[in-house]
Amino acid sequence: MKKLILFSFLTLGLVFTTEATAQKFSGLDKSPADIASYPTSYREADKSVRVVYSRPQLKGRNLSDLAPAGKVWRTGANEAPEITFYKDATFGGKSVKAGTYALFTIPGEGEWTVILNSNLNQWGAYSYDSAADVTRVTGAVSTDSESLEAFSIAYKDVDGGAHMVMGWGTTRVAVPVSF
Repeated sequence: MKKLILFSFLTLGLVFTTEATAQKFSGLDKSPADIASYPTSYREADKSVRVVYSRPQLKGRNLSDLAPAGKVWRTGANEAPEITFYKDATFGGKSVKAGTYALFTIPGEGEWTVILNSNLNQWGAYSYDSAADVTRVTGAVSTDSESLEAFSIAYKDVDGGAHMVMGWGTTRVAVPVSF
């Protein structure tokens, strides 16, 4: 009988102990984080550039409402994306030193202005300060027959380097990058 009572107390103790220390997690983020790096192969450990960003969804809305033309956009959702160049690079035809920068864009009809800014850890574009811009380049806009529900960044190999391609809906913006 003593063993049964002892076993019961131990069992109850374990149940209440695990319940008391259980971690509470918040729900899933509506705009999950993603990483795009170049070279794109997971087998290549020596990366030249990496972008960490969040992926907003269209959900029936228009791209022009979410990223209005002529206004600074955080280029994703949540925190402003951070782009890290592990080597000195040419980005959109301009020299960029190895380092980490916030990534902003200004959408336009035929081209987007792509901005590298030295102020990191910014939420959105609310505290964007153009005085901290490291460089501004233009990215050519094109359209694609495939519509992307979630904002995405990928790298495409081209002669002499790569293009960083940002896509959402049927809009694609390409910026040449070389190392």
